[in-house]
This record gives sequence, C-alpha cells and structure tokens, in this order.
Amino acid sequence: MCGIALLVSGIRIDLSALNIDSISSSSKTHPVFSLDDLKAALERRGPDSLGTKNLLLPLHSNNSIPGNTWISSVNEESHVLDNGSNISESFAELVFLGATLQLRGVAPLSQPLVDSSANILVYNGEIFGGIEVGSDDNDTEILMKSLGNCCSCRSHEHKTTCDFNGQGKGSVPDVLSVIKGPWALIYWQDSSKTLWFGRDSFGRRSLLVHWPTMEDPRFLLSSVSPTSSSLQDSDFEVENGTNGIRFWEELSCGIYSMSVHATKSDGRFLGDIKKHEWTNVMLKELIDWQRVFIEPEPAQLNFSRSRTLPAELDISSSSSVLVLAQNVLTALRESMMRRISLHNIFQAQKETVPVAVLFSGGLDSMIIAALLDQCLDPNYEIDLLNVSFDGESAPDRISAEAGVKELRRVAPLRRWRLVHIDADLSKLTWETKHVLSLINPANTYMDLNIGIALWLAARGEGWTCEERDNGIDEDKHVNYTSRARILLVGSGADEQCAGYGRHRTKYRHESWLGLHEEMKLDMQRIWKRNLGRDDRCIADSGKEARFPFLDEDVIRTLLDIPLWEVADLDQPSGKGDKKILREVAQMLGLHNAAILPKRAIQFGSRIARESNRKNFGSNRAANQASAGSVVINVPSYFS
Repeated sequence: MCGIALLVSGIRIDLSALNIDSISSSSKTHPVFSLDDLKAALERRGPDSLGTKNLLLPLHSNNSIPGNTWISSVNEESHVLDNGSNISESFAELVFLGATLQLRGVAPLSQPLVDSSANILVYNGEIFGGIEVGSDDNDTEILMKSLGNCCSCRSHEHKTTCDFNGQGKGSVPDVLSVIKGPWALIYWQDSSKTLWFGRDSFGRRSLLVHWPTMEDPRFLLSSVSPTSSSLQDSDFEVENGTNGIRFWEELSCGIYSMSVHATKSDGRFLGDIKKHEWTNVMLKELIDWQRVFIEPEPAQLNFSRSRTLPAELDISSSSSVLVLAQNVLTALRESMMRRISLHNIFQAQKETVPVAVLFSGGLDSMIIAALLDQCLDPNYEIDLLNVSFDGESAPDRISAEAGVKELRRVAPLRRWRLVHIDADLSKLTWETKHVLSLINPANTYMDLNIGIALWLAARGEGWTCEERDNGIDEDKHVNYTSRARILLVGSGADEQCAGYGRHRTKYRHESWLGLHEEMKLDMQRIWKRNLGRDDRCIADSGKEARFPFLDEDVIRTLLDIPLWEVADLDQPSGKGDKKILREVAQMLGLHNAAILPKRAIQFGSRIARESNRKNFGSNRAANQASAGSVVINVPSYFS
C-alpha cells in the first residue's frame, strides 16, 4: 500500500469525548494545505495509482440524511478550496484520497474503493492474519467486504461488541481488532452515516491529523505532511517542517468514529468523534504489555547465568537450554514468511530483488537477513542497504562489510548484494529540507538525523562491488540502485529486548520492575517516537517498510519469556542486552553478530557526528547540550 488522506469541510466537529479543544493557532502565519498539496505528497511516494472520491452530504430540513445519491467520482477537480469556505451551508463534503503501491493481488486495484452500498474505503496497510486473504487476493478488497458486512446500528455508541440483534454481524471495531499487521484506514459507512478512521495498535503505519482550529475549521487526515502551496516564501517552506507541528499531530493508535448528523438548533452538520476500545482480548494484552515473570528468584537468575551457548552450537547437548530461543526463532521465521510471501503480482513484475534489508551488519539486521534467506526463493537476490556519512570508515560500514561475509559463509548459495550508500551532509540542503517536512510533527535533531539516514537508505542509490564468476571484485565499484519495493527494518527489537542504554540505567536504579516499566513505556510510545516518522521517510521513495520484530506473535512470544531470559543487564554490553536475540543469532550460525554491541543508526552511520559539528561546533558541545533532544531552529540550521 502507499498512502491515504481525507479532507472534511462543512461539518462542525465535537471533540469533547477526546478531551481536545478547537484552539486558535498561536502562529500569525499558519500553513494551509489544499487537496493538490495532499495529492502531490502522496504522488511522491511512487504509487501505481492515485485516486479521489467526493462525498457530498446535502442538508435537509427534516434533519435526515438521504441515501446513496451523493457519491461522485472526482478526477481533476474538487469542491474543496484552501479552507473549505466555498462549500455551501447546505452541504458538507468529504474528499477521500488513496495512493496504492500494489504488492498483493493479481488484478490492478485503485483506491478509494466504493462498494454497492456506497461505503468508501482508503487503506494503507497489510493483512498478515486475523482475516483470511488468499494468495491471489488483494487484502484491501477483502477488508472492504468484511467491513461491508458490519452492523450499522450506531455500534460506535457502544463500548461492547454489537451483535446486530442476533444476526451474527460484528461491529467495525470487531473487524479492525482482529487484523494482524500494520494499517491505517479511513472508512465511510453509508448506512449509519459514520466515518471510521484509525491506525493499528502499535502505529506501524503513519496517520497524521489536523483537528479543526479557528483559522482552519476543516478536519484532515493524511499519511504524510505535505508542503503548503499557499506559502511560497522559501524560508517559510523550510520552516514549515517544524512550524507545521501546530497544524499536524500524530494520531494516537486506535479506532475512531465520527457520527454525522444535522442539529435541530441550527440545522448545520455536526460530527461527534469518539475513540473505541479494542475488542480483541489478546491484542489488549499486548498493548498493556502484560508479562507474567518479571523479577527472578536468586536461584532462577543463577541458573540462567550458568547457561552459556557454545561457540559452535551443539543442539543435542543444549536442547533443554535453547527452548526459549527456539520459540523466538520460530516466531520470527513465521513473521518473516508472512512479510515476504511472494504473491502473484511479484511474478508478473519479474522482480529480481523484491525485498531489501536496512542493513548495519548489527545483531538485528543480521538476524533479519539470515531469516530472509531461509524464507525467500533462492532465485531471488537480496539487497543489503547500508548508509554512511564517513565512507568506508563509519562503524556501520565496517560492521556491514563483516556482516555480509558472515552471511555468505552461512548462506553461500544466496546472491548477497551490499549496497554502499555514501552521503555528505553538507551537500544535502534540498534533501534535508524535504526530510524536515517528512518527519513533521517530529522536530528534533535526532529525528532529522534518523530521518535523513532512512530516507537515503529507502532510495537505494549507491554502489556495489562488481561480481565476477569467481567472486566479488572489491576494487571495482559499479553504480547501483535497488528496485526492491519492500524494505525490512529491525524496529522493535531494542524496545522489546532492552537494547537501549536507558534500559541499563533504569535497571541499575530500579532493578527488574523498573526495567519492565521502561520497556513497557517504550513499546506504548513507539508509534509517536519512531514508527510514524520512519514510515513517512521510507514510503517517500515508493518503498514499504515491514517490521518482523513487531509481528503480534513475536511480541506475544517475547512477553511469555521471563524478563531475565530476555535480557540480563548485570552482564556487559554485547552479552546481557538483547540476550535472547543473541541466542537466536547463535542458532542461525551468526557467531560474530551475536556479540556485537548496540549502535543506533545515527551514530553508526556517523550522521550524528556530522550534524553535531555543523550545528554545535563539536561532538563535545553537542553532548553537553543533549543535542539529540534539541528542537531544530530551522533558519539557523540553513544559515
């Protein structure tokens, strides 16, 4: 999938149920986004198709909204202008936009989808489980059918499952709660005159929201923050990357509804927005981060620490020790299979490299690469995308070179291609301005540094060593651009397995319970701190990010394991952090990768060092200023 958006005009929206007020912006000049701006932002994502649908709601004196006669296709023009001011008071308008990067199904598909009941769907996501999708099917079409079967008895007003008077039809939250996989969605249920929208429980797909303000009373949703065409001043265009925070915010994970009706007092349209509970009990357990075994008894901890994996694994002698790691390996392998199953559209496109890996040569990306080799047809090549801001001297470049050698040792029949993506931060002025817009509403130097690295990786433009019949000629470099449309990313491994330095600090001060609470906090805010930003930066190049470590079954498997078996932070870095994943790496034969310490992309690629020198004068000054969390002052950044 690719991206979605919605513009709503002519409806006065009640946000009281969300404890959100419609507040005037503090900016004298605020960005105004048009339909064309949203289209342009979605088109940058390289979709196979981009479509719009207009829904006009006429107001009638009897306060009822008639049936299915107001849907009209819109190809080139829309009634919506910059602030919706030209909409007649007798109409409300909803404009749906859907950009499709088609990765599933045998027949071409364009969004928005409209069914025979006048329901409208735009969907950006993947269904990996929960709803059955055949190998030849498109999951968006299957979801549309499932939603079309939902009850229309104002189920959004109930916190419990609606049974549609015993006829066995569930509610929209029931359907969305069973989906396994990343998604963001906007759905108009015509029979109940209800707009549904939301994103999956971990926020693996971006969805931004503009709640109505005094300056701009429209309600907007979008996968990405566009650049405003109404503000032509170049300085403001740059600044819009951060000033736009006043306009957009990350929609928190969950399912929302807006019931549209006409008020009796003034006859105007009113939309009541509510947030709904997930109805899937198992999903709620994951969201609540319910782990049974948190604090070990001394004997349990001693036994755990007495276990060591041999350098060359002997399964027969270690089988009783490796059950937990094997469970994680099995869950990860199944997660990988779900994410790279080559549906028939791949066969039609004859891709030689359908899947690539964001590759640092570290523990997480090595596990992903090794599992990809086990699950992907051996006829396909695998691109390993590595970004460096210090040529061959960056830590991530050094570990990537070592990592690909280890992968060639454990999987010699696979054709591995390490793509060297070299960059010079001082020469990325336009690119930096563009990424500032993409990361919005994120706005710190750390966000920007990570965003630039991810954006460059997703483009896949670099060089690789020339391949010959007798091996790799490391002295001969060939320009190369990866065409893979799926990019596997290791997000979620550090949050779930205590890979960050703050986890060690928390453990040192508050022991096991403190560590558990810190990991829980990380998982419950990953949508806001990481995933929305990362999805926007990667999707901008027509790539789809997929996160094997954030598969629901992988999360469940890791939560079922005692915390002291997941990580033991009394042990040194490279051993106790992400302990369970290090055991998985050993089982995969990745003995060198299994002992590598954690290194974040902004440090491993050395973009943080270059940014610190540019904006703070030196790494030392940047550290003293806690540069990573400093909000970007855009005019001074580009001065």
